[in-house]
Amino acid sequence: MKIELQEVELEEKEILKNLLEKYDYEFSQWTNKEVNKLGLYGYEYLDYYWTEKRRYPFFIRVDNQLAGFVMINDFPEADEEVDYVISEFFVMYKYRRLGVGRIAAFKAFDSFRGRWQLKRHPKNKASVYFWDKVVKEYTKGDYRLVEGYKDTEYEDGTLGDVFFFDNRKV
Repeated sequence: MKIELQEVELEEKEILKNLLEKYDYEFSQWTNKEVNKLGLYGYEYLDYYWTEKRRYPFFIRVDNQLAGFVMINDFPEADEEVDYVISEFFVMYKYRRLGVGRIAAFKAFDSFRGRWQLKRHPKNKASVYFWDKVVKEYTKGDYRLVEGYKDTEYEDGTLGDVFFFDNRKV
């Protein structure tokens, strides 16, 4: 199984937009986010990934098939200075529990060296398990996790859990 990150080109933005709808639909079970009048969730920051610096959208591909996406930027989720943030991360069901997410996350981290921040929703138990395992393995335990970090509310009012690590040391 060949797992790759492929930068999303401007002409592929519609594909990413479609995948974001699937991601937001799944995530809405924890955040209670509502659809708009068109029945869509929408992603208000999507265009910025091609108009602003330090925003990086990638498709996750398995054997050249779309398997998900990872979106990276430098806008901290928590009130601490960082170089990079995983703003969105999604692996389609078909590719879960096969190591695809782990490898994609490692590739994303390896692509950008610096101080990282990653926020997760504590009610998303699969995500909690996944990120606990991936961050611990990637950093060899050299990270900090703040559960219920102040001012990191999701749409449902739940405070996010935030990981901090520096992969220049990894």
